Amino acid sequence: MDYEAKFAEALDGLRAEGRYRVFRDILRLRGAFPHALLRQADGTERRITVWCSNDYLGMGQNPAVLDAMKRAIDSAGAGSGGTRNISGTTHFHVALEAELADLHAKPAALLFTSAYNANEAALATLPRVLPGLVIFSDALNHASMIEGVRHGGCEKHIWRHNDLAHLEQLLAAAPAEAPKLIAFESIYSMDGDFGPLAEVCDLAREYRALTYLDEVHAVGMYGPRGGGLAEAQGLAHRIDIVNGTLAKAFGVQGGYIAGSESLIDAIRSFAPGFIFTTSLTPAVAAGALTSVRALKDDRMLRQRHQERARALKAGLAGLGLPVIDNPSHIVPLHVGDPVLCKALSDRLLADWDIYAQPINYPTVPRGAERLRFTPSPVHDAEMMRRLVEALDVLFTEFSLKRVTNGHNQA
Repeated sequence: MDYEAKFAEALDGLRAEGRYRVFRDILRLRGAFPHALLRQADGTERRITVWCSNDYLGMGQNPAVLDAMKRAIDSAGAGSGGTRNISGTTHFHVALEAELADLHAKPAALLFTSAYNANEAALATLPRVLPGLVIFSDALNHASMIEGVRHGGCEKHIWRHNDLAHLEQLLAAAPAEAPKLIAFESIYSMDGDFGPLAEVCDLAREYRALTYLDEVHAVGMYGPRGGGLAEAQGLAHRIDIVNGTLAKAFGVQGGYIAGSESLIDAIRSFAPGFIFTTSLTPAVAAGALTSVRALKDDRMLRQRHQERARALKAGLAGLGLPVIDNPSHIVPLHVGDPVLCKALSDRLLADWDIYAQPINYPTVPRGAERLRFTPSPVHDAEMMRRLVEALDVLFTEFSLKRVTNGHNQA
């Protein structure tokens, strides 16, 4: 077999569909977020504005976070030295887990190298410690949750996105004595819609199920202390297991779960994805610890973030650009074609120095391709005006549909 030809054939298929992913060589500029330098093919650099970063609040540039990371390197060195079980548990890890448990009003928390790893490891391990577990997973759950449920090998049921009647139908059909778990998200990152937290908690209580909530796109940004949407809605005490990230609002790296002491200890003791993975570096843990503590007290930053998101949505909608309406900070702009989506992204960068990656299948369904903008508290009015102007010009040039009074217009 000509293996190289097979690899090339697979990649050619992606290119033909407009789904081939191009990585941009970007140097973030400390103290100048959301600006960055783009390294071009000829070796020259160009200053751009980043509009698709998951560093939602700019905490990856926060001086206190940077200082904490520098001090940790000076005191503990570069790496952690091993897995958590074999020399890789430092004071920084222990302190950060305590801080995260407090953030979610839970007795315990457990760090992972990413929220993806945390979801996959936790959901794959729970069926081992709860024999006969039946998992009910929202249809739009993140890939990490899907993989975790799959690897768990237990009985599973997919309920239509946010469809509570369908979820209850599935719960009612399951054996009454079987352990059950409902897995869902607080904010779905592609459309920016909320999960029905209170209603899911009600069903979980009625059918004696555990609740597993992915708060990745909400921690740090919602709630009085940044505990997520569950905290904002006064429901944190009704969520059994929380998954969160340190790589978005907190601006660093890593993921975690929080829950009861026995549950966290069970995942710590049985999950291969935790046991056999080198722990986060002390510097990363120290930076995340500082960021979590800072955001617990910074309500104004969260308020400015929401104001920026509302302003961008209003600017896009005012020109009939097809922004997907939602209650969150996510600003998705529907395009509906992978080739056009990539072309829009390329032209924004080439002509306007605006960086926004195209979002294509399998991240979203075919026909739902989009640009996804993530305004931060430091995207100012002029940056926003320029983005809206650029999109207005390009939508006209590409003859893309606009929306007037809820109806698409050519």
